[in-house]
Amino acid sequence: MEGLSVFSCFFFLGFLFLRGKADPLEDKQALLDFVNQLPHSRSLNWNESSPVCEHWTGVTCSDDKTRVVAVRLPGVGFDGPIPPNTLSRLSGLQILSLRSNSLNGHFPSDFSNLKNLSFLYLQFNNFSGPLPLDFTVWKNLTIINLSHNGFNGSIPLSLSNLTQLAGLNLANNSLSGEIPDLNLPKLQQLNLSNNNLHGTLPKSLERFPESVFTGNNISFPSSIPKLTPVITPSLVPFAKPKSGGKLGETALLGIIVAGGVLGLVAFAFLMLVCCSRRKREDGISGKLTKGGMSPEKVISRSQDANNRLVFFEGCNYAFDLEDLLRASAEVLGKGTFGTAYRAILEDAATIVVKRLKDVNVGKREFEQQMELVGSIRHENVVELKAYYYSKEEKLMLYEFFTQGSLSAILHGKRGEDRVPLDWDTRLRIAIGAARGIARIHAENGGKLVHGNIKSSNIFLNTRQYGCVSDAGLASIMSSLAPPISRAAGYRAPEVTDTRKASQSSDVYSFGVVILEILTGKSPIHTTAGDEIIHLVRWVHSVVREEWTDEVFDIELMRYPNIEEEMVEMLQIAMACVVRMPDQRPKISDVVKLVENVRRIDNESHPHIGAKAESSKPEPGVGTDTE
Repeated sequence: MEGLSVFSCFFFLGFLFLRGKADPLEDKQALLDFVNQLPHSRSLNWNESSPVCEHWTGVTCSDDKTRVVAVRLPGVGFDGPIPPNTLSRLSGLQILSLRSNSLNGHFPSDFSNLKNLSFLYLQFNNFSGPLPLDFTVWKNLTIINLSHNGFNGSIPLSLSNLTQLAGLNLANNSLSGEIPDLNLPKLQQLNLSNNNLHGTLPKSLERFPESVFTGNNISFPSSIPKLTPVITPSLVPFAKPKSGGKLGETALLGIIVAGGVLGLVAFAFLMLVCCSRRKREDGISGKLTKGGMSPEKVISRSQDANNRLVFFEGCNYAFDLEDLLRASAEVLGKGTFGTAYRAILEDAATIVVKRLKDVNVGKREFEQQMELVGSIRHENVVELKAYYYSKEEKLMLYEFFTQGSLSAILHGKRGEDRVPLDWDTRLRIAIGAARGIARIHAENGGKLVHGNIKSSNIFLNTRQYGCVSDAGLASIMSSLAPPISRAAGYRAPEVTDTRKASQSSDVYSFGVVILEILTGKSPIHTTAGDEIIHLVRWVHSVVREEWTDEVFDIELMRYPNIEEEMVEMLQIAMACVVRMPDQRPKISDVVKLVENVRRIDNESHPHIGAKAESSKPEPGVGTDTE
């Protein structure tokens, strides 16, 4: 009996383990039923043989992979009503985005089964009929966007029971009747414009500006914020003529000034229209700013099909250019080849957008290089998810790495609350980065060059190994002479044009990164007396004077029995930064040397030059931010 009990225990644990690794089969079948019953023009990589939680475009699962929690499929080309008893079976669904399709019919009545729904985006479709009468079944709803459809009837009073509601957009429908008293204290964004609503605005909504109610027959209290007119009707007061039929000098002067001002306003307006049209024709008519990625004008939905986001195979992102431009964004940093932004999409997904500057190639060559870089699949190379090309804008999209870059961790704020980077983690970062660079060098018949290796382009995954970002950009950028800057400290002496970087110069740059890991110092830094110090020269001088212990970061001195390993790493770095390129080791040899400093993992790794796809990189940021 005791043996049977032990066996049962192991069987149960094994069952739980397998259950944790398996697909959410019920949700998977519900999605397959949905996509198989609804015509769509864009191909989806959904099939029974692939795992839904890891590979299916637009699908996100819970952490334990037992339920589907998000479905994001904007612009897929769905045409027709949502099939009943399909999506409504996703009882764990929290986010549903089907915007910018051609869905029609009534609002699905069986969506009442989606009790956990928090974000609902159905805008830019062809839905019709009334809105659901009872919204209280979705108590967690935070954002509702049903704009640009054909919904009619009245606005349900039950919306006032959604205590978590922060955003409501019902604009550009055919809703009628009076606006109900929506007493929603958390409501921050509201748009009811361009419907057939009438009556007096409820007191609970008086805090919103008049612009969100335009296109209706609504009477507003005087306290409602008004729209500021573009031109005031009386720029200069006219004086009465001194004698009949003739204007006085003051009045004449007023007319001249008013005419001049109006002429300037008209000219400025004409120039604005012309410039906006030109930008719209060139591609993105918006601009990335520190506060966000907001378009100067709304992008036309009939935009040139060639100017679109291009996603790589296996990418499970599902958003379009309009989603990207509407995202709130912040600048992560300005790097050698452009500016990096962290963008938060309307469904709370976070990505990194790299906005390139000074691209020196045409569309075909740019796309060829993106396809080459985007095909790299390696656990130590940050995966390029998508790109965008137009005459005005070139964008690259990566996942967001929450642990940040090696540069930020090494050179961030130092103080009592600082968590020092321990030696084991520094070893893992060096090992991972070396493997990643070796994988990059194996591409394109063994000829691909990274061209911009530095600590701000190396990120930490959840296993604390280094991952290399920004591969292969140097060859498509305009010539950049190395200035006296932090980035210049990584460049090999022979590199006078960044477009002519080589695999040997990549090895030099990686050697500088190892020195940075060992010393905790930037490649170019200044002393208290404003003296500019080049890290490679400084290390050479210290080693030459046999003061090797002075090289190492003081934060490493607290760890016992690592001196021999640090000296071995220092020797590897010194071999990488020798002045003559042909005397530097190959990166494949560097990988072996770094791995042999200490075996800190027992897992097997594919051959450095192998093309076989390895495990998927951890979620995170992937772009140069300095």
